[in-house]
Amino acid sequence: MANGKNVLVLGATGGIGGEMAHRLHAQGWHVRALHRQAEQVAVRPGMHKFDWISGDAMQRADVVAAARGVDVIVHAVNPPGYRRWAELVLPMMDNSIAAAQAFGARIVLPGTVYNYGPDAFPMLSEASPQIPVTRKGKIRVAMEQRLAEASANEGLRVLIVRAGDFLSRRRGNNWLAEGLVKPGKPITAVSYPGPLSVAHAWVWLPDLAEAMVRLAEDEASLGAFETFHMRGQQLTGAELVAALEGAAGRKLSAHRLPWFAIHAMAPFNESLREMLEMRYLWEEPVLLDNTRLVARLGEEPHTPIVEALTAALTGLGCLPAKAEAVAA
Repeated sequence: MANGKNVLVLGATGGIGGEMAHRLHAQGWHVRALHRQAEQVAVRPGMHKFDWISGDAMQRADVVAAARGVDVIVHAVNPPGYRRWAELVLPMMDNSIAAAQAFGARIVLPGTVYNYGPDAFPMLSEASPQIPVTRKGKIRVAMEQRLAEASANEGLRVLIVRAGDFLSRRRGNNWLAEGLVKPGKPITAVSYPGPLSVAHAWVWLPDLAEAMVRLAEDEASLGAFETFHMRGQQLTGAELVAALEGAAGRKLSAHRLPWFAIHAMAPFNESLREMLEMRYLWEEPVLLDNTRLVARLGEEPHTPIVEALTAALTGLGCLPAKAEAVAA
């Protein structure tokens, strides 16, 4: 049933953007989605429920026009494959800020742990110092700083929910699909980026979308600039491998990601250079404190890890489609 609220989702064909669009629609929101090939995307399975608008997130006029009359702008758009971040990320954020200011909308941003350097590890709270050590981390900090400045100086309303690495049904900017397993092939082995004894934060994207939607729907209780951390799935490498074995229903071999090969190829591949910069996140525990989120929502949405991985591997083509139905 419609609730009279309107949202513009930037990045609705991506991982978290897609999950947000579907969850918001299920909650009765009228969902608009901006895409350069809107007509082609609109006929894909499950996409007809959204109002697709032709436009480019890099063009401010397109974003402002698409945002007319919306209550919320979900800024979940990212350059594909980690490429051209320095050129594209901040202009797209500036366009979303301009659109939100034009119509009094709140910007909802899925945040990451890239903002943080090793000085803040192992447990990250909303108050932890943000001293990034990578180019990508510095860009993420700059994004949030622009939102904070617009909130303080011009009254922009902002909601940021930071979480760990994404577990998703889709290929794209996530470690599960780009590093640990091979999409489209039966899973027989796991290539893990760090020591198997070290804990790491993951988040199942439907859980993240559920938390963000619940927060956004409680607009009356939100301040002008709000940040929350989501605990997600905090697992050692060994625990993640065991969960993948539970999802696959078989024993899996586990080995370290071949960083030496990535280092050798990185000068010729921007995506690999970005992966190499993120290596430090795997060498020691990186966890998130969700105390503030739980205090607001009462509990954090949490799907059992084997169930989440079964759905993710099925979507990535690593398990037959029937596996997800059996798990459910």
